[in-house]
Amino acid sequence: MSKALVVVPTYNEIENIERLLRTIFSLQREFHVLVVDDNSPDGTGQVVEANFDTYPEKLFILKRTKKKGLGSAYIAGFKWGLANNYDYIFEMDADFSHNPNDLIRLYNACHKDGNDMAIGSRYVTGVNVVNWPMSRVLLSWLASKYVRLIMGVDIYDTTAGFICYKREVLQKINLNNIRFVGYAFQIEMKFKVHLSNFKITEVPVIFTDRTKGESKMSSGIISEAIFGVIAMKLKSVFNRKKFNESSFN
Repeated sequence: MSKALVVVPTYNEIENIERLLRTIFSLQREFHVLVVDDNSPDGTGQVVEANFDTYPEKLFILKRTKKKGLGSAYIAGFKWGLANNYDYIFEMDADFSHNPNDLIRLYNACHKDGNDMAIGSRYVTGVNVVNWPMSRVLLSWLASKYVRLIMGVDIYDTTAGFICYKREVLQKINLNNIRFVGYAFQIEMKFKVHLSNFKITEVPVIFTDRTKGESKMSSGIISEAIFGVIAMKLKSVFNRKKFNESSFN
């Protein structure tokens, strides 16, 4: 059995999912894939299930009844991966904004180089983003700078969603108490890993905006990140132990 599981949340990714699976399963290193589908109206889940015979005991699906947010999809996937004894658990998008070939580099950063968390980083060596309008590049870059400043973390791409975790990291973090669902979910996870003194590294990657399907970005997700960062920092300052255990409620 592969020790590495890639968690891929989906909602209306029928144009991308089959090609993504084919690409991941053709890599030189073996990865298993868990698709967490939020009852996609376009039939994404059915396409995944139609590929079970093609990728036996490598492809799995976790079907949810409705769209519940990116963060909760990842949490569900992480719990599934821990329950099924994977040593390395990845998160990545379904839309090819994350290059599947970089999975091996993230894996090596943890397995060979001894890191506990490897982040596929758009900003650690400059700005490596393709096909985004300048306004969105600037917004994302400034958001990461803002988080880095407020949180005091030595991470350049604080909102990145292409990550490898060692299982020990996800075991220590209380996944039941992760509050946020969008950009702030990514920030919250990194901040809690940082506070737990795990070894974090950033692996430079090129982020390419989707060419098929529709973006899930919204103003609500952005505002959640801006104000959520302040809430996280204040709670961690006043009671670090409570922050690590709390759901902010």
